[in-house]
This record gives sequence, C-alpha cells and structure tokens, in this order.
Amino acid sequence: MYKRLSGVLFPVMTLLLIGAMVWGYQENQEKNAILIKAENQYQRAFHDLSFHMDKLHGEIGNTLAVNSTSASMHRKGLVNVWRMTSEAQNEINQLPLTMLPFNKTEEFLSKISKLAYQTSIRDLDKEPLSDKEFKTLQVLYKDSGQIAKDLQGVQNKVIDSRLRWMDVETALASQSTGENSIIDGFRTVDKTVGEYPDMDWGPSVASMKDKRAVKKLDGVPVTKEDIHRKAIKFADLGSNPEVQLTENGKGTEWASFTAKVKKNKDSAAIAMDFTQKGGILISYTDERTIGDKKVDMELSRGKVDKFLEQKGYSNMTPVMADEYGNMGNFTYVRKQDDVLIYPEKMTIRVGLDNGEVTGFQASDFVYEHHAQRPIPKAKLSLDEARKKLNIDFKEDYSRKSLIEDELSNEVLCYEFGGKVNGANYRIYISAEDGSEKAVEEIKTPIKSK
Repeated sequence: MYKRLSGVLFPVMTLLLIGAMVWGYQENQEKNAILIKAENQYQRAFHDLSFHMDKLHGEIGNTLAVNSTSASMHRKGLVNVWRMTSEAQNEINQLPLTMLPFNKTEEFLSKISKLAYQTSIRDLDKEPLSDKEFKTLQVLYKDSGQIAKDLQGVQNKVIDSRLRWMDVETALASQSTGENSIIDGFRTVDKTVGEYPDMDWGPSVASMKDKRAVKKLDGVPVTKEDIHRKAIKFADLGSNPEVQLTENGKGTEWASFTAKVKKNKDSAAIAMDFTQKGGILISYTDERTIGDKKVDMELSRGKVDKFLEQKGYSNMTPVMADEYGNMGNFTYVRKQDDVLIYPEKMTIRVGLDNGEVTGFQASDFVYEHHAQRPIPKAKLSLDEARKKLNIDFKEDYSRKSLIEDELSNEVLCYEFGGKVNGANYRIYISAEDGSEKAVEEIKTPIKSK
C-alpha cells in the first residue's frame, strides 16, 4: 500500500517541485528584466541630461558669439537654448529625484527656458537684445558651463565605478543616502546653483514668477471666529452644523484656513479653503458620494449659473466644459462691460447624478479679481478683425475678450468661435493690431447665451 502510494505521490511531488522552480526562475527573470529596463531608462535619461546641458552651454555661447546686431542668429540661438532647456527639464523628470532636493537647478532651467522663449518670439529687428540681456546671457553662459562640468563629473563616476540608478532609487526610498556618489553629485550641483548671485532676468520672467507674490489681497487678517461664521454661511447646512478649522502656513505669505462643515456626524463634509487676509474663499468641495450619471451638461450648467449667483459670484460666463464619467467640469470667467475677463476664471465641478455643484477652484479669480478692471479700447472693428481669420474658418459666434499673451501682458481681443478642419476652435485676434494672439481647440463647445 505504502509503495503504491509513494509511487503515485513521488512523481507528482517531483513535478510540482520542478514546476515551482521553473515558475520561480521565470518570475526572477521577469523581475530582472524589469529592473534592467528601468536601469537602462535611468542611465539614458542621465547621460542625455549631461549631453543637453553641455549643448545648452554651447548654444548660449553661439548666441553671444555672433554680431550684436544679428537679430536672425540671436533668434535661432535662443530657440535652440529654449529647446535644450526643455530637453534637460524632461530628462530630470525621468530620473528618481523626487525625494532629492534638486529644485534650485530645476528653477534655474525654468527661468532660462522662459527667458529664451519670450525673447525669441518678440520682433528682434524692432526690439533687439539689450545690453542688460547680453550681460544676463554672459552670466548664464558661465553658470551653465559649471553645471555641465559638474554633471560630467558625476557621469564619469557613474561610468568608472559602474554605479546603478536603481541603488539611488532604493537609497532615496529608504532615506539612507549617506554614501552614494550620484546623490552626492546632484546635491553638489544643486548647492552650487543655489549659491549663484541673483541676477536681472528681465520683467517678463520676473512678472511670471512673482505675479501673485507681489499682488496683495485687500482686507485685514481674519480670525478663526470670522472663518467659522463664513464657512457656516457658505455651506448653508442649517443653524448648528459641526465645524472643524485648521490653520495652514501660519506666519507665511500664503497663510490660509481650511474649514470642514458637516450637518451631523454621519453626513458628508463640505471642505473650504479661505485666505487669512480678507477671509476670501479659494476652494470649495462637497465630499458627498457621486452616483451614476442621470443628467446632461446643459442641465448642470443651469444649476451652476444659479449656484454662482446665489453665492455672490455675479456676471460669470461659462467658456469651457468637459465631461468625465459621472462628473462634469465647467470653466467660468467674469464679464465686465460685455468683455470676458479670462484672467478672472474659476473651475466648477458638478455631479452628473443630479447636476449639483460638488466643488470649485477659484484661486485665479481671487488673485486676479478687480472690482472694475481697466479695459483698453479696441483700435480695430469686429469686421476688420474678422478679415484676419482663415478663409476656411466657419464662424459660430464672436465676442470681446481680455486675455494674457505669452509675455503675461493683458490684451483685448476679438474671440471667434467656430469650425475648421472638422474641429471646433477659438481664435483670439488682437483688437489693437489684428495679430493672432491665441488659438485653442475646444472639445465640448459651450453654446453662447
């Protein structure tokens, strides 16, 4: 009996053992293949980063080497500088550096990118590079050369010592970054960049970086009691709801309060963020569970209009709509004197189970809002602007809009909505000189009321 049982079980167990070994081997091979693929991607991104930083240094040098009056070569050089910085930024994003301080270098590259792009798109024949801009480029040439040199030093260590990026990822994840040449090298680069003296990047870059930091909100700092009252009033959940308050960023420029209001302990909360200065509402979220879709976007739009009017946001116009499953998003901007003010925009979410508002984000509206915004007068008529459109463009509507151009300047435009090449577009024509300031494809057109 025992022999017969052994004769049956032994081959079965042997097959199971061999199967387990084969499975384990295959799993190990697949794991190693994934690790090798990830390592190769990291190595490629790093070596490309080093290459593009060296090329960036060279392109800035080329821009400085040509005649100071050669506008076409300056434009070509600056376009290449912008392209190289974009490549370098993309490669940094592919490396496992999220837990490693490298923000000074990323900010430095971002500023170079903005400076190069904004300078290259202007008419350099009419407005050539200034002496101040040449001096800035000379400093950038020196600094980018040092960064390229430091990265090449790290690259040499990686090659000579056969260092692995997977070890970097493991070290960062475990926060044991004591002995790692790659991590130390990147920290050295970022420390060096952080020690560069401040320089004049020009008004366009400075305005984009400091726009909201410079703008001061009206009103005096509010107390928790003030926010408590504001939150109860806006949530409108009855006379005695539960309220939880949290103070964020105390003592900083961006100090704020978060309020969570509940009708009772079992109900969904409504969360709101308020600025500390002035107690202005920045965001609103109804944390209720969204059910299956039962209503369309058009019905929801009517409920959003009513919600905004009831909450004190008057003269708001929807300009964009997107639908995602059982949720919908609308973008609204303020209208003043029959002109849409695009900088003063807010995004509203709705649940398509009943079309009610489930939240909004109004930081742009808060920081850009003016009770009465100065609007320049149009130099061109609507018909004159219309002549600048593509002859194949089929116009559905037109209206005046105030937008920000690529240099963050506010420009009055004629906005034309319509179709071309089988798609819906909005085209913005400057009301001052007839130039095209922006073009955007619209996935879900909003019917103009």
